[in-house]
Amino acid sequence: MSALGKRALHLFLVVFAASSVTFLMVDLLPGDAAYQIAGDTATLEDVQAIREELGLNRSLVLRYMNWLADVARGDLGVSYLTREPVREAIMARLPVTIELMIAAQLIALVLSVPAGIYSGYRPRSCIDRILGSTSFAVMSIPVFVMALVLIYLFALKLGWLPATGYVPLSADPVANIRSMLLPALSIALVEWVPLMRVLRSDMIDTLHEDYILMARSKGLPTHTILFRHALRPSLFTLVTLFGIQVGHLIGGALIVETIFALPGIGRLLIGAIFSRDIIVVQGCILFIAVAYVAVNFLVDISYTLLDPRIRRGGGGWLTAPHIR
Repeated sequence: MSALGKRALHLFLVVFAASSVTFLMVDLLPGDAAYQIAGDTATLEDVQAIREELGLNRSLVLRYMNWLADVARGDLGVSYLTREPVREAIMARLPVTIELMIAAQLIALVLSVPAGIYSGYRPRSCIDRILGSTSFAVMSIPVFVMALVLIYLFALKLGWLPATGYVPLSADPVANIRSMLLPALSIALVEWVPLMRVLRSDMIDTLHEDYILMARSKGLPTHTILFRHALRPSLFTLVTLFGIQVGHLIGGALIVETIFALPGIGRLLIGAIFSRDIIVVQGCILFIAVAYVAVNFLVDISYTLLDPRIRRGGGGWLTAPHIR
């Protein structure tokens, strides 16, 4: 089997494990989903009919295999509360979540890359100490607390931005940016710190390499050394962390979309959990797992763009000569 095939098999096993664990955890939740879906006024016959429709009267393994067979055909099921197909529900809310995650990550990169470059170029300077102290203070604040602080400052006190609601980009671009700015900032102000710290550390190491000293001896400008010669080799850890942070972004989106009333996948999943709509919960978790695995797969591929010496080899997905 080729390296690409081995990597694809590994990613498939990760998605399979995530879906199976989620299926088991949903089944272990206390209470009877059929009773909650049927309502307080439902008769025993109504509850039994819902249980048969959900397949709750069958074994856990059989229900999971049937669900996998439907997923293989592209059918994620139908919500038993709204009667909306799960795939359509996810696709309708996907643009909101993608916009939120992209905006949050862009803001985090805008904050972290310049700060990481300068701190790596001037370690232990006054600005580096200020950035370090500020970043650790910000990182200790949970996402939901950051969201509430931003709402209080910019929505309630200053009145600059709306506290809740969402305007589609196609309807009004300016209103869309205003509605997404506070949610994106709530996530970005927490996520930029690890990116800045790893870039700072790698920049310090890179700037002590022999080829950097040679570039300085040639009289190259500082900005050329930093951005053309030092930044690119220093991005490996940042790119790796970027892929890992997708999970944090998804977790932050679950909370932020609920706080700011954004109609995204996170809010759909939270609502499905509270209402015990297990079909929607399983579909959302599967979609999130596939998205997370796909992003990290793209991160692996991006290493070859950062350094041409890295190549696909027969012994593994990525191989490279010694890189200092």
